[in-house]
Amino acid sequence: MSVTIQVNGKTHKVDADGDTPLLWVLRDLLDMKGTKFGCGMAVCGACTVHLDGKPTRACVTPLSAVGKAKITTIEAIGQTAIGKKVQEAWLQVDVIQCGYCQAGQIMAATALLQSVPKPTDADIDAAMSGNLCRCATYPRIRAAIKQAAGLPTTDSRES
Repeated sequence: MSVTIQVNGKTHKVDADGDTPLLWVLRDLLDMKGTKFGCGMAVCGACTVHLDGKPTRACVTPLSAVGKAKITTIEAIGQTAIGKKVQEAWLQVDVIQCGYCQAGQIMAATALLQSVPKPTDADIDAAMSGNLCRCATYPRIRAAIKQAAGLPTTDSRES
């Protein structure tokens, strides 16, 4: 069936069943490869996108649940002021190792800073919980979030 969705500020008509996971609509039908498949069970965070600004696991979100929500993916998060700050901090702090989880990490961090502009460590822990990084760059992720928020940071490479 044909469904109209809003992705990164553009309207797209996609031909997919309502139970098709949003992840596969983005990757296979719209050729947006930035959102990654990790676990397929919403526990790793690699597939995180925003639905109306809220972090959402695209691997378990059926197309039928999207409705008129505005979808934002990693391909467009840098067009927002906060997303741009997060991406810049990610590079400055040198967060990325293998990079596989980073799209989901950036999407979760951006959603956090949109709702809590000056997060505490507890806020960061809660917001980033469930976003797994096999390279264990968690201290650098925390430092990048703090830097993007304009908060004092320590050199995360000492951790």
